[in-house]
Amino acid sequence: MNFLNKLNLIIKDSNLRRRIAYLLGFLVLFRILAVIPIPGVDAQKLTEFFSNNQFLGLMNIFSGGGLSSLSIIMLGVGPYITASIIMQLMTMMSERLKQLYHEEGEAGKKKFSQYSRLLTIPLGFLQGYAFLNLLKSQGAIGTLSNFDILVNVMVIVAGSMLLVWIGELISEFAIGNGVSIIIFAGIVAGLPTTINQMIFTFDISQLPVYIGFLSVAVLIVLGVVVVTEAERPIPINYSKRVRGNKVYGGVSTYLPLRVNQAGVIPIIFALSILLFPQMIFTYLARLNNEVIAQISDFVLGILANGWFYAVAYFILVFLFTYFYTAVTFDPEAISTNLQRGGAFVPGVRPGEQTSFYIGKVLTRITFVGALFLGFIAVLPLVMQAITGIASFAIGGTALLIVVSVVLDLVKKIEAQVSIREY
Repeated sequence: MNFLNKLNLIIKDSNLRRRIAYLLGFLVLFRILAVIPIPGVDAQKLTEFFSNNQFLGLMNIFSGGGLSSLSIIMLGVGPYITASIIMQLMTMMSERLKQLYHEEGEAGKKKFSQYSRLLTIPLGFLQGYAFLNLLKSQGAIGTLSNFDILVNVMVIVAGSMLLVWIGELISEFAIGNGVSIIIFAGIVAGLPTTINQMIFTFDISQLPVYIGFLSVAVLIVLGVVVVTEAERPIPINYSKRVRGNKVYGGVSTYLPLRVNQAGVIPIIFALSILLFPQMIFTYLARLNNEVIAQISDFVLGILANGWFYAVAYFILVFLFTYFYTAVTFDPEAISTNLQRGGAFVPGVRPGEQTSFYIGKVLTRITFVGALFLGFIAVLPLVMQAITGIASFAIGGTALLIVVSVVLDLVKKIEAQVSIREY
């Protein structure tokens, strides 16, 4: 009955209906853009090239199939994610950027986002140029002059910036995080093709493997839900204050610390870091310089090793979980705000001791969240190496992101419904 009441509120609430309609409209626009190709594409060669390249296959999923069809949004939000990673790293080295992100409120974060968007443009040109030259060398696109390549790069960079803008419109006018929703839509758009491929390559002798993978997928979904919802509450007491004849404060509450504070962001960061060197060295390997070509072939040989990729993926996810948590959650700021509000953690002195205590608790629970994220991220890759079924390598990462984004979307819809109820 509770579910039916909430559904009824969603249907009756005009603001919520409008937000959902905006979301669906933006997703339809995204899918339309994903099928508009740039000129001179050999579809058959392009399909063969992407089927033999796991790294670009993963990136193709995040562009919603736009990369495999060489659409005008073939880069997806990849350049923006890379720019965001660089800007987040810069906050660790620049005190000014750190103050801008943490201490200057909403205006500071808007300026920080603007810097990320500006950095997206040169990164987009670099990635677009490398992609087109790589595909040209593979015969996937026809002979293009330097002017044609420049025009195409400008088009796909503009397409990537358009996609970033659509993501920001989703965040502002619809529901959920716009960039995450776009990645989610890209993954869902690629699922029919993946399922169709698994059906046509179905081998009855591999039935136990499929059943095992399905069981692991269910466990991953349950694990993601449990870890995403898990919290470590820190008790908070407010001291009593007497003003006139009234007593204020004296209440007890708690500070919820998420086990997985970073959400799905570490997975996206790790994939971007792994894909970028692959793309650059693949391009460099085809240069006329023999030394650079040999170095590039050596690095590509290392990157092509499945076990090296799995270990690097796990380590990056683990480190980025800690990194993103450290950037977005500041124990010192929390401690200062508690002290200003007359609140304290029982048994812990206000100020520096409270900051240290919150940081210690956060480090411990983040370790659990980072291990979990890293484990379920590389588990499909291990299964693919053991079974030889290539679709498993993509399925786990896609499943992790889909479940996390859906959970976030459902929670935000429930928050909107709760506001209407009150």
